[in-house]
Amino acid sequence: MQKILEAILAGATGAELASIPLPDSYRAAVVRREDAAMFEGVASADKDPRKSLHIDEVALPEIAPDEAIVAVMASSINFNTVWTSIFEPLPTFGFLDRMAKESEWGARHALPYQVVGSDAAGVVLRTGSAVRNWNVGDRVTIHCNHVDDQDPSAHDDSMLASNQRIWGFETNFGGLADLTIVKANQLMPKPTHLTWEESAVNALCNSTSYRMLVGRNGARMKQGDNVLVWGATGGIGGYATQYVLNGGGNPIGIVSSPQKAALLNELGCEAVIDRKAENYRFWSDEHTQDETEWRRFGKKIRSLTGDDPDIVFEHVGRQTMGASIFACKRGGTVVTCAATSGFMVEFDNRHFWMKLKKLLSSHFANYAEAWEANRLINLGKIQPLLSAVYGLEDVGEAALKIHRNEHEGKIGVLCLAPTEGLGIDDPAKRDHIGEDKITIFRRYGG
Repeated sequence: MQKILEAILAGATGAELASIPLPDSYRAAVVRREDAAMFEGVASADKDPRKSLHIDEVALPEIAPDEAIVAVMASSINFNTVWTSIFEPLPTFGFLDRMAKESEWGARHALPYQVVGSDAAGVVLRTGSAVRNWNVGDRVTIHCNHVDDQDPSAHDDSMLASNQRIWGFETNFGGLADLTIVKANQLMPKPTHLTWEESAVNALCNSTSYRMLVGRNGARMKQGDNVLVWGATGGIGGYATQYVLNGGGNPIGIVSSPQKAALLNELGCEAVIDRKAENYRFWSDEHTQDETEWRRFGKKIRSLTGDDPDIVFEHVGRQTMGASIFACKRGGTVVTCAATSGFMVEFDNRHFWMKLKKLLSSHFANYAEAWEANRLINLGKIQPLLSAVYGLEDVGEAALKIHRNEHEGKIGVLCLAPTEGLGIDDPAKRDHIGEDKITIFRRYGG
């Protein structure tokens, strides 16, 4: 691995990289099958990813004809890595076992360990015999939609394919490692003006927000729309806020501190609600929601914008779904992609059907959507949300920060990259876009 790293840092050509033998094993962040029951009886909030995430040396598998091996310079932490590490809502080894039944290549994934991580930026080291658009030496980012082309539904929207999976969560050989194995249709060009760690944090969350708000499968935001964004400085909320601003909409950002409110204001979001300062209590107890609080929330939104939200960008789940459905404008859309506060949501159906509202589900993004979202990063229209950087050896600590919501934006993880700040290919473009714009989340979060 050291020879590979030295070659990358020296700007080696594809031919030079191809001539360096690959190691038999590599360093990776893993969870172990034998640990799957380690947190039984422990409250979710008390489960500690530092106890379950290990840095091990794992075997490098053979790659399939449609795959590539990528040297991972940097990766990032997503909520799915936290879920994997605390074995919630269930251990992810079941995903790997089901994948193993599909094919000979799928069988490689069912192992005593799982290499986790669903984001990465790095350099292509090898390509399978069927790969035609990518070459050794290409500098890439990786999106997490793991799907092949043998399901007919995948040719309309690959997110509907029966074998669609999230790489590094529902598959093995994820991105929190020195090497990763991915399908060629997960590769995208690395943004030329960003560092490795800035490039590594975008694909999962940025693509998710793009699909939810911009793509034809989402809410189809238009100019002038009022868009309520929960967690507006978080991993997907920070991208959502930027898409609303870029698209001529009016974001209403929901945050939990004055510092986060100031960050939104600097991004250009004028309508900001600090939910902690307002002390909203949407549930009077664990079984009962408080409609008077929904009404107080709606009144606050109208005081800022003069109207109800045309779109609600929802990913919190149980804690907020009732309020989201209530606050949404007559005929408006609530679009949801997650449920970080609980999966079993409840809302008053009268406020839903009688006011002709729509509830739209969304899950990551297809290749075309991820590619467009990545292109906007490369153009400097959307900025990375990097707020802090950890080394791979501290991946458990980084995951704990996400688990406890003690972060802004996204947390990057250096894998092969020895230090921060490497990987910028076009410094002139970076200067043109502006260092302050690119690093805004780092200044507030790290």
